[in-house]
Amino acid sequence: MDAISHVAGRAIPFGRKNVDTDVVIPAHWLKTITREGLGKGAFEAVKKEPGNVFTDPEYAGAPILIAGDNFGCGSSREHAAWALLDMGVSCVIAPSFSDIFSGNAFKNGILTVALPQEAIDRLMEVAREHPIDVDLETQSVTTPFQDRWTFEIDAFRKHCLLEGLDEIGLTMAQGDAISVYEAKAKADLPFLAKTPATAA
Repeated sequence: MDAISHVAGRAIPFGRKNVDTDVVIPAHWLKTITREGLGKGAFEAVKKEPGNVFTDPEYAGAPILIAGDNFGCGSSREHAAWALLDMGVSCVIAPSFSDIFSGNAFKNGILTVALPQEAIDRLMEVAREHPIDVDLETQSVTTPFQDRWTFEIDAFRKHCLLEGLDEIGLTMAQGDAISVYEAKAKADLPFLAKTPATAA
C-alpha cells in the first residue's frame, strides 16, 4: 500500500451519523473481482439525494471525508475501504468509527482520525469553502484559520501507515531475519530439508 504522512486539500463535508458499509458501497457492487471501479458505486443511494455533496463538483477528487459518529458500522465488507480509496479518499475524520471498518481502513492505507463532535462541526463549516490539512507525523488536523486539533493513533498503525507497510510488506521487511532462521533450521534440522524420493 502507499505510504501516507500528510493529507491536504478539500474535504467532503458529509457529517452523517451511523453510516454503515452498505451505504458506503451497496451489496450489489460486491460481485466484482477487482478493487477498481468501486468508487463509482460509493454512496450510491446518497448520490440520488438532491443537493448531496458527493455529486457536487466542488468536492470532486477530495482526499478527505468528514463523517459523523459511528462511521463504517454494519457488515465487515472490506469493499467499503476499497471504494473510498477508488474515489480518492485517503483520510476519514469522524467522532468515532466501527472497529471493523477502522481495521479494514488501516490495512488498506486509509488514515482514520477521531475528533470530538465540536471539531467535526467546525471542520464541516470550514470544508465548504476551504482546504483542511492532516499531518500524521504530528498527529494534528489544521485549517487556514489557525484551528488545530491533535488526535491519537496506535503507534504500530502510525508506523505502518508512514512506511506504507501492509501485512505482506511487514513480512517482507523481515526477509533477512527469515533467511537467517531458515539457514539455521536447515543446518540444525537437515532432515526437514530433504525432499521426498520420487516414485519409480
